[in-house]
Amino acid sequence: MTMRRLTLSLTVIATATWAAAPTRLKELVEVQGSRDNALIGYGLVVGLTNTGDSEQVLFTMQSVSSVLGRFGVRVDPRDIRSRNVAAVMVTAKLPTFSRPGSTLDVTVSAMGNARSLQGGTLLMTPLSGPDGQTYALAQGPVQVGGFEVNGGVAAIRKNTPTAGSIPAGATVERAVTPSLTTGTLVLRLKRPDFTNATRISSAIDKAMGAPTAKALDSAAVELKISDADKDNPVALLAKLEAVEIDADVRAKIVVSERTGTVVMGENVRLRPAAISHGGLRVAINSQFAVSQPAPFGAGQTIVVPNQQASAIEQQRSAVAVPTTSTVDDLVKALNGIGASSRDLVAILQALKAAGALDAELEVL
Repeated sequence: MTMRRLTLSLTVIATATWAAAPTRLKELVEVQGSRDNALIGYGLVVGLTNTGDSEQVLFTMQSVSSVLGRFGVRVDPRDIRSRNVAAVMVTAKLPTFSRPGSTLDVTVSAMGNARSLQGGTLLMTPLSGPDGQTYALAQGPVQVGGFEVNGGVAAIRKNTPTAGSIPAGATVERAVTPSLTTGTLVLRLKRPDFTNATRISSAIDKAMGAPTAKALDSAAVELKISDADKDNPVALLAKLEAVEIDADVRAKIVVSERTGTVVMGENVRLRPAAISHGGLRVAINSQFAVSQPAPFGAGQTIVVPNQQASAIEQQRSAVAVPTTSTVDDLVKALNGIGASSRDLVAILQALKAAGALDAELEVL
């Protein structure tokens, strides 16, 4: 006898609420032009223990031949049979106001059919920006957070051994220093919001004692620098970073269906709605009988399946949610109809679809 079960179930959730508190300006805005810049480069990792690219990866062999050519060694790429070298892409982020001599963390990723970069060393690799200019040079031993062991038909692998990192493995060669003495600065909101842009403008005017800030839109606030502060804009920005405002937070619910986690803010509100939730369990039992003909009869022995299906539905009452409900009221109401924490994810999605949930619902 075999049994197949179909159970309608949901995911585990967790809820959290918090109270509004003043937020520093440095947590909400950034100076326009003050951002990280992506760097990329192509290089070779050497010193691998027969885990590098094979001779079938032609660009790796051509790169090895080119590197050896710089040292006066002429080798045809087709004659290289080494598995101790791997072609890699090197990436890094160049922060704003970086000075020559500063160090950056870099990420190294294999391009060919290398099995592992463990124990390898990255040769000097120029890192360039979108403009094609070289901003940093990377070199050093690669640290890999995984391994791979092959033993014939058996293999053990942990994480990804074909990607690694080099802490402080790149040195900045070109300065990136946006000018702050233009007389006007634009503060970019990390999360655009008209209310917060207006409050930031008012808070800056109050801190400076004069109307110097203007909200351009939901994502930018223009700040005029006085003649007295032009010579020291860093001190001005340091003073403004400590200014606190009561930041407005959008009503939002974040749901992770993979882990069953739900995070809701205190601004989430519900419209009048009736909620009824139940579980359905379906079981199908299969039994097999043998039909055999009489002795010396003209028949064949066959197997006859006999299936029986049954369904059990849990009966739960409905509950009405008033329009002034908060997150706490919603949880209490769901407990009243016997819904477990696993059911809240599906109920929130149903409320949003019905138009009874005044919040943005984001599913990760």
